[in-house]
Amino acid sequence: MGLIKTLKRWFNMIFKKQAEEDFNIQAAEFPEMESLINRCANIYRGVPEWLDDKNNIKTINFAKSVCSETARLATLAIGIQIDGSARATWLQEQIDKVYFQIRHWVEYGCAYGTVFIKPNGESLDIFTPADVIIVDYDNQEIKGIIFKDSYTVGRKYYTRLEYHRFVETTINGVTTYPYYVSNRAYVSKSPQSIGDKIDLKQTKWADLMADTPPILKANGEKLDGPLYGVLRTPQANNVDISTLLGLPIFAEAIEELKDFDIAYSRNAGEIFDSQKTVLADDRLLMPNGAPVSAMSPQGMENRRNEMRLPHFVKNVFGQDAKEFYQEINPVLNTDTRIVGMNALLNQIGYKIGFSNGYFVFNEKTGMVTATQVEADDQRTIQFIKDVRDKLECCLNDTIYALNTFADLYGIAPDSNWIYDEKKKKCVQYIVNYDFGDFTYNREEYRIAWYSYVNSGHVTFWRYLVKFYGYTEEEAKKISQEAKEENKTRGFFEEE
Repeated sequence: MGLIKTLKRWFNMIFKKQAEEDFNIQAAEFPEMESLINRCANIYRGVPEWLDDKNNIKTINFAKSVCSETARLATLAIGIQIDGSARATWLQEQIDKVYFQIRHWVEYGCAYGTVFIKPNGESLDIFTPADVIIVDYDNQEIKGIIFKDSYTVGRKYYTRLEYHRFVETTINGVTTYPYYVSNRAYVSKSPQSIGDKIDLKQTKWADLMADTPPILKANGEKLDGPLYGVLRTPQANNVDISTLLGLPIFAEAIEELKDFDIAYSRNAGEIFDSQKTVLADDRLLMPNGAPVSAMSPQGMENRRNEMRLPHFVKNVFGQDAKEFYQEINPVLNTDTRIVGMNALLNQIGYKIGFSNGYFVFNEKTGMVTATQVEADDQRTIQFIKDVRDKLECCLNDTIYALNTFADLYGIAPDSNWIYDEKKKKCVQYIVNYDFGDFTYNREEYRIAWYSYVNSGHVTFWRYLVKFYGYTEEEAKKISQEAKEENKTRGFFEEE
């Protein structure tokens, strides 16, 4: 693990040094954020620093679960409709290609704090903070950034650095802010080296320009934004307020995630160690008439194995005339441990943005599950709304980047300008978003289900399982008892 981390760190240093030399820039440094993002990335990947084989400390990777659940709610039944022209139709086709990846984008954004979505000429690529170098920024936007892309052919490793930036330019007293994109390609024989510079024509990026001409609007004004989208988490960055990078959603709950893994591991260990154990005299475990006096302990164990005795039965080599037999049944302390784990889950969920009680440890299945979102779970609702707002902003910027790239490389039909009522101006396309409703009223839902029971569309036992927490076996037993009692008493019997 340490070697892999060292190699990654070494390659990132080479990556930055090469970019600084070829583009004559100075990379911005965010050491605290880089350290935190790397730490959270390892936690998300299921390799947190607290893993300990010696003490049997494992992880259930709950960080992954909360990122996945956040992404699921945020993208639930998401609809993206782009209208207005032939260009809009082309933009819709590009978004449709990646529709099922949007949920993954949100999950990665939650895990890394920030992800970047950029057109590649055919589709859209996603980049984490480890795959970019921020060059220039202010408190509102990133003005200069370098993306690292790569692919492999046989034993050759190809890397491309793509530099995006706004450049303040003054000509004849008039200041403009043209946008530039520069591409540089490299090839090496090792994934740990960026290698030698080569011509773009020798790579799969042959259709890209080494350096674009100045990119401005048709009227010579500055573009509305950079040619990529940025998805950030909604919470404020309290680690480095100068950077525009977002915090991983579980960054404030790392200690609780550690405590939960330890608690879960100890509970699982206790369950494993709680199996019944039988200590029986060696004479009780041998076939009648078998001589035991001259048999070694190893010989006894071999004979025991031959008899296929259960693993919980242990030999005791008795010395007394009376044969020894004892059963050991450890008492589990799981109820107390589960209470503690649920308290930790409440803490984790609350720090991330969920309502108390959203995540629970189920005593019957032992699985970490999420409750349905009810109308009064305002904290969860607001958190998911904030994530959706960030996603919508990112998608708007990504679609804008796609449209600008289409103009730059001539890869889509021209657009007829149309009037947008919301923006009160003419635009090339109009985007509308529709998100699924993830809230419901539990009581109304329960009443609706009970009506299904009365109409015969749903069995009573299923109703008990869904709303009262019974197991299927328990619910069927209660349902059968109710049927028998109704048959005995009569349906219209008075009390």
